[in-house]
Amino acid sequence: MPRFESDSNARRLGEALAALRREQGLNQAEAGERLGMTSQGWGLYESGKRPSLFRPDVQRRFTAAIGASPEALALKLAETAASPGVPPIGSASQGLESRGRVFAGLEPAGATRRLQLSNDDLAPWAASGVVVEYAPGRWPRRDQGCVIEMADGELRVRLYDSADAEALTVRGIGGGEERIARTATRQVSAVIARLDV
Repeated sequence: MPRFESDSNARRLGEALAALRREQGLNQAEAGERLGMTSQGWGLYESGKRPSLFRPDVQRRFTAAIGASPEALALKLAETAASPGVPPIGSASQGLESRGRVFAGLEPAGATRRLQLSNDDLAPWAASGVVVEYAPGRWPRRDQGCVIEMADGELRVRLYDSADAEALTVRGIGGGEERIARTATRQVSAVIARLDV
């Protein structure tokens, strides 16, 4: 197998791992911490620069760290290979094609929404009457505001702390910590601006 083809295969496997990690609501630093490595170390696997990701034992360690399985990684890889314009692993291709970083089902890049707060649950971070602007599909960083669309349609504004496979951990309502089951949420979006009106 020519070297560029094996690099392409490693890159696709790394992209599948990255997609699984994002689905679990983790950033590279959080995922790497679970394996005792830095975000840069984790990123080397996701970018295809560490072909040892093909080893079953390595796949088990990495997928377990993000709350997934090697089978889920294989399915994600198959989804990637089935995408239009992306030849399956091992197939001959006549060049390189980039799909970019497109996430299905998200609003167009730059699309934002606004929501006016009607209570002081997040004071002093934001008080009643403040308008928050948020970006659907953009995952928040720790201590960043977020808008959580619940499965029942309710919108909650909180400060993001962390997430795992079962729940989001956020702060609000008097500064207290709150765990929200992932099954109860539809979407989490980062607050990108607070506007006083």
